[in-house]
Amino acid sequence: MFKEILQYRELLYMLTLRDIKIRYKQSVMGFLWAFFLPMVIVVSGFVVKAAFSLTAGKPMEHQGFAAMAIKSIHWSLFINSVRFATNSLIQNGRLIVHIYFPREILPLSSVLVNLFDFFIPLFLIMCVFVLTDVGISVHILWLPVLLFLFIIFIVGAGLILSCANLFFRDVKYIVEVLLAFGIFFTPVFYDAGMFGKWENILLLNPVGSILECISSVTVYHRPPDMFWFSYSTLCSVGIFLIGWRVFHKAESFFAEIL
Repeated sequence: MFKEILQYRELLYMLTLRDIKIRYKQSVMGFLWAFFLPMVIVVSGFVVKAAFSLTAGKPMEHQGFAAMAIKSIHWSLFINSVRFATNSLIQNGRLIVHIYFPREILPLSSVLVNLFDFFIPLFLIMCVFVLTDVGISVHILWLPVLLFLFIIFIVGAGLILSCANLFFRDVKYIVEVLLAFGIFFTPVFYDAGMFGKWENILLLNPVGSILECISSVTVYHRPPDMFWFSYSTLCSVGIFLIGWRVFHKAESFFAEIL
C-alpha cells in the first residue's frame, strides 16, 4: 500500500491541491475560512465553559479555556476529515471507473486537505500560548507523536466509512448525525476529570483519550497518561489496519458499484 501510494504521490498532491483550490475558489474570505470555522467551535466552547463556571460559582480558569481551544481545533480536524473522506469515493466516481490508481489516495487526500486548514489555527493558538501565561514546555515534543496517532486514526476511519458509504448510501447521513452529537460525548468543551468515576468511560472514546493527552502536553505541561496513551496508540493502529484491510478487500467492487 505505502509503496504504491509513494509511486502515485504526484496524483495525491494534485488531488489535494485541486480540492484546496475548489474549497476557496470565488470565496470572499479565502483562507480566512480555515481560521474562522474552528474558531466558531472555540467560541461555542467558551460559552459552554462560561455557563459551567457561572453555574458552579467559580471563575473560569485560563488553562481550562486553553485546553478547550486546543481540543476544539483537533475536533474540527476530525469531523471535517471524516465528513470529506466518507464522500470521497462517490465524488470521484469518474476517476475510479476510468483510471487505475491506488484508491486509498482519495480518502487520504481528503484528510490532507483538512490538515492544510488545521495547521493555520494550530499555529495561531500556539503563538497565543507562547505570548500568554499558558506558555509551552518540553512536553510539547509529545504533540507530533499524538498528532500522528490522531491522523492515522482518522485515515483508518475514513477508509472504512468511504467504503461503507459506497455500498450503502445511508452511511453518510448516519455519519453526519454521529458527528453532530459526538461532541457531547467527547471531552472537547470539558475535561473528562469533571465526571469523577465516569471519567474512564468517557475516555474509552479513542478520540476523547487522544484529545485529553493533547491538552495534557500542550496546556498542563505534563506527559500524557501512559495508560490512555497506550490505549490511544492501540486504537489508532488497530483502526488504521482494519480500515486498510477492509478497503483492500472491497476495492475490486468499486467500479462495479459505481
